[in-house]
Amino acid sequence: MNDGTFKIILSSCSGEKKMSKLISSSSSNAFCTCYFKNYFLQMLLYISIYLLSNIPNSNGFDPIIQLPSSGLYENNFSRSKVVLNIDDFGANGDGITDNTKIMQNVWKVACSIPSTVKIVIPKGKSYLVKPIDFPGPCESNVTLRISGTVVAPRDPEVWNGSNVHKWLYFHGVKHLTVDGGGIIDGKGQIWWARSCKINESNPCTHAPTAITFHKCNNLKVRDITLVNSQQMHVAFTNCVHVAVSGVRVTAPADSPNTDGVHISASTHFELKDAIIGTGDDCISIVGNSSRVRIKNIVCGPGHGISIGSLGKSNSSAAVRDVVVDGAVLTNTENGVRIKTWQGGSGFARKITFQNIQMHNVSNPIIIDQYYCDSPIPCLNQTSAVIIDSVSFRNIKGTSATEDAIVLSCSESHPCKKIYLENIQLVSFSEMIIAQSFCWEVYGTSSGSICPPSCISSVL
Repeated sequence: MNDGTFKIILSSCSGEKKMSKLISSSSSNAFCTCYFKNYFLQMLLYISIYLLSNIPNSNGFDPIIQLPSSGLYENNFSRSKVVLNIDDFGANGDGITDNTKIMQNVWKVACSIPSTVKIVIPKGKSYLVKPIDFPGPCESNVTLRISGTVVAPRDPEVWNGSNVHKWLYFHGVKHLTVDGGGIIDGKGQIWWARSCKINESNPCTHAPTAITFHKCNNLKVRDITLVNSQQMHVAFTNCVHVAVSGVRVTAPADSPNTDGVHISASTHFELKDAIIGTGDDCISIVGNSSRVRIKNIVCGPGHGISIGSLGKSNSSAAVRDVVVDGAVLTNTENGVRIKTWQGGSGFARKITFQNIQMHNVSNPIIIDQYYCDSPIPCLNQTSAVIIDSVSFRNIKGTSATEDAIVLSCSESHPCKKIYLENIQLVSFSEMIIAQSFCWEVYGTSSGSICPPSCISSVL
């Protein structure tokens, strides 16, 4: 070989296990016989035994672990890079064959190697995967490079006996990167048809989130497309230091509960350069999340960019230090929104929406402390999630309804320190006139405000 790559090839034929070494022609014989035998052979044998003892071998098996030749000259094996192509473990990219067990085995191997590992899902193929866990911690940094397509089973019955909330579930993993430019397809059409929001005679049940990251720290997700999730597309729960970029999310406008990006109980979170069109919130941020930065978002169709809902079932929630800077929303049911249930507690505080374009958006700016997503009317309650220190700056465009600005707050816990600056929202239709509505809202405004501000300056 002259490509500067070191490969270990493991094969099994007629019950015999073999190991052959392929080393770059530029490597010296002295290195092969001395350095390799003294150190690397021990480590490579360990990997070989692990792979052969943990992966089914009914049809023959020829996995390849690639080590760049530069790694051969390091004194520490943990500094080498390992590439695991799922096809070399027997995966079948025909879109029909179940690859769940193979994916579990590859992940197990990747997590056990004390060096940087890249799992490759090849381009141009489609891999069926059933509900699956990707547990941490791992011995080293792992990259999951999805260049092909990962597809879910169409039949909801596959989830019988499994957690219906999850499809691809990553938890407890540090320094994970998911990238590759590929597609994750939830095949959610049958799930949507069974939803009570589509047919009121159906029971209201849960459906899986396509990808969930739970308690994952120092996480990177970039250049991935998610389509037609069963319910939410990607959820981040209890994560710290997350960077998401270049994500594309697509689902029909009438697909129920298909939030694009859902952020819960996470901190130091950055989302940028995303294009999201779904049947629910493009982005939703809920309880106990903080230091969230969202930039350069294209949203539509969908329900807009939302803080909440918060406080459902008399629960407590806290969201603070959120900045949405730069977004274009088109044909969405809401624009930028904070929504809370009566009876809740906690707060939504220090939140900024700025530099946003609206195109035919219903309710472009909305605070709703009377949110009620229920088939029966919600009870009036005095307890409420406190909302204060919220700014709306440089928001322009067209409103599909007369309610361009709606700030509807609790009588017992009014909204305070609400700030409007340079708002220009006009009606999309000549038949209506854009208006502002305020209830128990206190704060200030500056610059040109259209429609005129209704915020009271005196509490």
